[in-house]
Amino acid sequence: MNLTLASFAALLALGMVTTVSHAEERSLNKAAIIGAPVAEVWKAWTTSEGIQSFFAPEAHVEARPMGKFWIYFNPYAAPGLKGADDMIVLAVQEGKMISFTWNAPPHLPEARGQRTYVTVRMKALSDKETEVTLFHGGWGDGGQWDDTYKYFDGAWGRVLSNLQKRFTEQKPIDWAPFLERLKAQAAK
Repeated sequence: MNLTLASFAALLALGMVTTVSHAEERSLNKAAIIGAPVAEVWKAWTTSEGIQSFFAPEAHVEARPMGKFWIYFNPYAAPGLKGADDMIVLAVQEGKMISFTWNAPPHLPEARGQRTYVTVRMKALSDKETEVTLFHGGWGDGGQWDDTYKYFDGAWGRVLSNLQKRFTEQKPIDWAPFLERLKAQAAK
């Protein structure tokens, strides 16, 4: 259905609503096959220990609506600059989906004050394989929004690769060397 501005205004005046098929929301969509049962992948995304096994060295996760989803990439940074500070869980479907707010990294302060959202879905492909899809939406346009979009286009791929590696190698990521470098930088 092609709508002119005048016909759209007329529909609104009559209280009618229509679907607009040409509107497209900018988003990031990533997917990976993880060599683990869906229950294990679910725990990796929805517990503090699970997040620390592949995503970041420190986390505080409460997998319930309005629960914490705090992911600290730099635990030595000042409050508010540690990573995904003060993010919250938006929705949970046990064993299948978690959605949470997200922010830009500290080096992109104009976009950091805004919030986007991420939805991670898990689907069992077999008793030993899980498909994980990640959707990141809520983007603005221009300036640091574009820089943030580009940053996460790469970052989410690395996160999913780390998740694969965590299960392929059957052990969590060793954050000790990374944390030592951060600690040394913080001491300077």
